[in-house]
Amino acid sequence: MFNRIILFSLLALLAIGCRGKHGADNLEDEAADSLYSEGYVEEGIDAPMPQSAEELFDDFIFNFASSSKLQTERTLFPLPVSTDSVVGNVKGMAVRNGQITKQQWKMEKFFMGKDYYTLLLDNDKAVEHIKDTTINEVTVEHFFMNASYVSRYQFKRSGGKWHLVSLRNQAFQRNPNASFLSFYHRFVTDSLFQHQSLSDAIDFVGPDPDDDFSMMEGVITPDFWNAFAPELPINIEYNIVYGHQNPATTEKVLVLRGIANGMEMELTFRLEKGRWKLTKLIT
Repeated sequence: MFNRIILFSLLALLAIGCRGKHGADNLEDEAADSLYSEGYVEEGIDAPMPQSAEELFDDFIFNFASSSKLQTERTLFPLPVSTDSVVGNVKGMAVRNGQITKQQWKMEKFFMGKDYYTLLLDNDKAVEHIKDTTINEVTVEHFFMNASYVSRYQFKRSGGKWHLVSLRNQAFQRNPNASFLSFYHRFVTDSLFQHQSLSDAIDFVGPDPDDDFSMMEGVITPDFWNAFAPELPINIEYNIVYGHQNPATTEKVLVLRGIANGMEMELTFRLEKGRWKLTKLIT
């Protein structure tokens, strides 16, 4: 077993040297970023959105975030806005409660200015929801950690078309992911805490450095974590909720997907005896 771990460590170091710490370029997977689909319109171009982009929300949101024309067409104005009473005065918040008119609306680019976007799912089965064409309700969350609130953009599909139907500014502590997000921030900023939050055996799946079309599988122990540890964002700014969240879940899957760079990564955490532990890494 020890020799097997050493072998995986050497393979990981080779892979990191060849591909960088994200280590997932050219990942050939059917769950690859839908940004590459035919339904995507390049940022800043107000071209008509293909009908195919109505099927998957991922395709729609990239179009929506890239086109001011589409945003005004697919937002139900006046847009209802509600804000939790415990959210204090937040600088820059245009409307706390009431409605946003078409004239007041400012283009929202969501995560388009970043190299990646994140998904925080309740379990590994929820990964399949990303490709589910039957889902008709999705919420995009924007976390403002410093101001302790979350803007939740609710989208619904009716008549075969997606529309933004409401906006809620929610107190951070009322979000189903609040506890996990607090844990995650410490996980990526406190190296000692990170090691204490590793499972005794972390399942690992990653690209084979000797074969671009193959994946290798194994187990990582905490002693060898530094050789595999990926570069992670300090804060999670965005999340896409497909359907409904389960506040009582004991599992979280953090998915990082590159925008136009092919990066794909999944980290699975499980709540064990009241503490979150990293149990699986897919790069």
